Formats: sequence, C-alpha cells, structure tokens
Amino acid sequence: MPIKRYGVLRAAVIDRRIETSDTPHYQIHLRADGVDYRAAVNVRSQQRPPELLYLAADNFAHPILTQVGALPDGFTELSGQAGGPALDYIRGNLFQRDAMRPVPTSAPGPENDLGDFLDHYVRRALGDAGARAFVFGQAWGPEPTTPDKVFHFSPGNGVHDVHMNQGNSGRFADDDGVFQDGGLLLHFGADEWVAIFLAFQSQSFHTDDTTGHTLPEIPNPGPAPRPGPGEPDHLVRIVGALANPVGPAPEAESVTLLNTTPDEIDLVGWAVLDRAGNRHGLAGRLPAGDALRVVVSPPLQLSNQGGTITLLDARGLKVDGVAYTADQARREGWTITF
Repeated sequence: MPIKRYGVLRAAVIDRRIETSDTPHYQIHLRADGVDYRAAVNVRSQQRPPELLYLAADNFAHPILTQVGALPDGFTELSGQAGGPALDYIRGNLFQRDAMRPVPTSAPGPENDLGDFLDHYVRRALGDAGARAFVFGQAWGPEPTTPDKVFHFSPGNGVHDVHMNQGNSGRFADDDGVFQDGGLLLHFGADEWVAIFLAFQSQSFHTDDTTGHTLPEIPNPGPAPRPGPGEPDHLVRIVGALANPVGPAPEAESVTLLNTTPDEIDLVGWAVLDRAGNRHGLAGRLPAGDALRVVVSPPLQLSNQGGTITLLDARGLKVDGVAYTADQARREGWTITF
C-alpha cells in the first residue's frame, strides 16, 4: 500500500549533520512557525547496489512550482494524486532519468560523495534566513515523550522517505504508490529553485499507474545511458511543442517527435498525454532519423499556464516526457524546444 502521511514540509534550515552509522542519513534540522522538524535523507541503500542515484537541478523550472511555492510553512499532507503539488518521478516529468548518476555514500576528500553533494546546497540555505526547504516524504511524530535522536529537540518530529517511493523490489514493494515520491526542493530569493532527486538503483522507472508496482514486462530496472533490450526510453524524443498558436481558440496545438534510432518505428498504439492524463493516439510509421509534427486535439490540451507532455509506446511504457512553464508558453506562435 502507499506510504502513510505523505506530504511536504516547508521550513527554514537550522542545522545539518552527515551521519556515518550502519544506516547513514543526511540529517537536516528545520523549523517552521516555532516547531522543530528533522529530515532524514537516505545516503545508502539497504539493497544492492548500495549507491543511490542522485540528481541536483540548479535553476529548476517546472509548472508544479506554482503550487509548491504557495504552500504554508509547516507540514502539508498531500493526497498523492495527479494535478497537485505531489511529486511523481515518472508521471510528473520532473527530470530525464538518464541524468541521474550513482554516487558513493562516502569517499575521502571534499565534494565527492552524496553527503558532500547534499551539504553543498543545504549549507547555502542554512546561511540564508529567507530561504525555504520543501521536503517531500513521509511524516512521523510528533512524539511527545521522545526527544529527537539527532538534534535533541522535543517533541520528536520529522520527515523521511525523501526519495523515489515506487517501483520498489522485495519487502519495500509494500511502500509503492504513485504521486508520493520524495525529494528536496530549495527556494532562494525571488524565484530561484534547486531540486534534488534521489532513487535506489534497485527501483524501476516503469510502474503501474494505480499501484506504483514495477510492471512485469520491464527490462533492467533503473536508468541507463543507453536503452537495453525492450527498454523504450528515448527511442523517440519530444523535441518541440506549440502550446500557444497564433489566433483565437480552438488553436492547432502540436507536439514534434524525433526518431533517434536507426530503425523505422511503428507508432500504432502509441499515445501523447497531457498533465491531466488526456490522450491523443498516434498511428503510422516514423522513419529512422525523421521528425513528425503531431497536431493534437481535445481532450488533450497544452495549457498556456504550463504543463507536461508524455509519450507512451503501445505497451503503455513511458518513452519520453517533458515539462514546460507558463513563461515558456506565453509567446504566441513560438515553438517550445526541449
């Protein structure tokens, strides 16, 4: 079943500590409206391989930030559904998964392990009274009779599971769910965001839309620089979108696809999806190296307020996914490139 009390904590960073125990975490002390919290961020997996997959996105831009930035200080429980501020690494098109890289838990020297990488960004928030951390994950506490074991404030209170929470294997599959992924977003100044995403190498990036469980036909789990046998990732790329055509509605919105492979691809059964999950079916064949401009029709809509575009193959597996913001869509007649 999905994790309990999924949500996001918005708070100021007060302190941090890099743990070196048998189950190491990067620990962050946060405070919101006078209430103390601890965020426990995994830096090593209990399953092999132990190194976590890590991605830090500087100058992060995504339509979800409009909703995230409007959240109040403190912990906000989220429903785990599409269309809200909940994170989903697969369906939210938050990043390209092949940009994630395995990082060692600890290594000699500066700026070369996961604890160092996390500390690089969190230290900046620690020194900025106006900065806010948005920690997505599962809440625990408050624990009235138990002081926090790391920072010793009372009552104990915090957020963990600050990582991908679907596509798990073994005993951790019970935690699977959609739109309940963890992550750390940091907001600086007027409009600067840094996003940090973490996943275990044992997790799959092709999961059931209802349960979040790994789909049975999936090849090797986790991201890879090149597609393996049966892996659909990036065989066809979404390279452009016209979300705001010239003229009054209804407009001829379009998505441009590129076949990156040396082979012709049969698009029968493939589909393009918008952020709400509305589908536009594809057909025909796309020659090797060719581009195809797909004029989409309702109910699929490319909102001028920002959105996501996802490409699925005939099996329903994600091939590519992108996101665009309202600022990118504001210029009438201009094609957004990805």
